[in-house]
Amino acid sequence: MRHGRIVGVLALVAACLGCAAKERLVRAADAPRVELIRSLKDFELDAGFEETDNFSQLSSRAYIDYRCYFTGKLKLPSDYYKLKLRHGTPTGCPIDEAKYDVFFYRVEAAASGHTPITPSLEKASVERTLVVVPHEDFHNDSRMEGWPTAIREAASTLVGFLAAAAFAKKEFGESSPEYLRLSREPEIFLRKAEIVNRHAAGLAELYRKSRDGQIARTRVLELKRALFGLLRGECAALPDAWSFNKHLSALNNAGLAFDLTYTRHYPLLYRVSRAAGGFFPSQLDQTIAALRPPSGRKSFSEEEAVAYFRRRLKDRQASGRDRAAYSRSDLQLADR
Repeated sequence: MRHGRIVGVLALVAACLGCAAKERLVRAADAPRVELIRSLKDFELDAGFEETDNFSQLSSRAYIDYRCYFTGKLKLPSDYYKLKLRHGTPTGCPIDEAKYDVFFYRVEAAASGHTPITPSLEKASVERTLVVVPHEDFHNDSRMEGWPTAIREAASTLVGFLAAAAFAKKEFGESSPEYLRLSREPEIFLRKAEIVNRHAAGLAELYRKSRDGQIARTRVLELKRALFGLLRGECAALPDAWSFNKHLSALNNAGLAFDLTYTRHYPLLYRVSRAAGGFFPSQLDQTIAALRPPSGRKSFSEEEAVAYFRRRLKDRQASGRDRAAYSRSDLQLADR
């Protein structure tokens, strides 16, 4: 089981969950979680997901793993696999935080293709549950294995949001609080991704200049604190999210590298999804098809994957312009 395939459950959110008149008279909070997840997994199959055994049974205990991700004070790895990892304890990490930036993570479930419904997930908010399940199920899709880690995480994050919103609309109604909240999550995460990516690029350049001897270490550390302060402020200004943490996992290089795994390519895949029409609940299958790798290719480097999606986006945009021009031509002929 790869250490990166994690499901972190956020603080529980109390919600008043009713449905409008003529909607299904079901309160999401009243639905047993196992039945809700079963319905969600059936919905996933209809949308084109590959079947997995994730979340198919209840667990009597939580799977808790205390992990310590860490890296140098002036080093920003590109994803969580490049972070150093040690096991911690309930009280923290046996790592000198004067020498390293540390992210202490309490993992309560890890998707391996067979993960059960843990007590923590069973008690999580409905919105969190509806995002976690399709995220991990899509992550375990064998057809996604050809993509590098950062592409898979961004794709699974996006599909998790879209599937959750589409299911909430079907299950609870278009006027339900669940659907209204979840329908906003993809764009809020996009805004977070843009903030994280921009500041990560600035910090990486700062650390490069430090390695090249262009800036003294003491000055670099001052600038680092200032940049992380700006990052924290920009994330705090985002609208509140219901299924993910709008802040960094930790306000240091380790937390930034961890989040960067999910955010780096999210804006690109978000645009690919929009071009594929995937932001309409009935067209979720189009996003899933657009995010899977082409047949006949076993693996891609990160650079190759990015180039592939940029070509797809460019082709779709060109096709859209051609269709628009064709429609205008038809109208002009009809007016003659």
